Amino acid sequence: MNTFLTEAWRTIVPAKDDKNGPLAPILLALTVVTGLVDAFSYLVLGHVFVANMTGNVVFLAFALAGAPGFSVVASLAALGAFSVGALVGGRLGAAFGHDRGRLLVIVGTLEALFAAVSVLVVSVAHNPGSGGARYILIVILSLSMGAQNATARRLAVPDLTTTVLTLTITGISADSRLARGGGSKAGRRLVSASSMFVGALIGALFVLKVSRVAAVVLALAVLCALVVFTALLSRSDPPWVTPPP
Repeated sequence: MNTFLTEAWRTIVPAKDDKNGPLAPILLALTVVTGLVDAFSYLVLGHVFVANMTGNVVFLAFALAGAPGFSVVASLAALGAFSVGALVGGRLGAAFGHDRGRLLVIVGTLEALFAAVSVLVVSVAHNPGSGGARYILIVILSLSMGAQNATARRLAVPDLTTTVLTLTITGISADSRLARGGGSKAGRRLVSASSMFVGALIGALFVLKVSRVAAVVLALAVLCALVVFTALLSRSDPPWVTPPP
């Protein structure tokens, strides 16, 4: 139990000598953003995700089979835009990956701009879940999440991908002592999974109980705060901005 709690705590509040500095809590916050925008996309834009592409591959298959409520075009739009976003994130990572703080500030700013445009579209559209507004939102948010995922991949902080949780959850059991593994890191991995759960729960509550735009507004607020936070922490060129060999 002590190990579990220590792992969880050190993921949220890293030790001063942690080689990744504040990257773990920053990525946890981005995982919350993932939950927020996916809750919005699924509940407002129909059966489509803008961050979790595994779901869209399955939804595409459902749509092709003729299942009601699923759209081939929506699934392909999300997959295509996410791939373009990941390409942009990959190029930014190649250009600025030598300074992880700067990379996060640049990509976070890009994400915040996408979120701001999404807030504007939802605010002015009569029904953001249909017509052109729906596809504009799918594309904008998927571009943002693709860039975020590529950046998290570049940062390579263990067990903190911001979107893909299947392997994280698998590792809790497969790497446990019961499975004769090297250590499940359950505390760290459960904090990551819980971050997405919390984001999705808050996003769903906002969409269902407050307004459709509330979840995206909150995502924008979190992204803006992260950009400022990261910029302040990395301005003195601390050791964690340099990627480990």
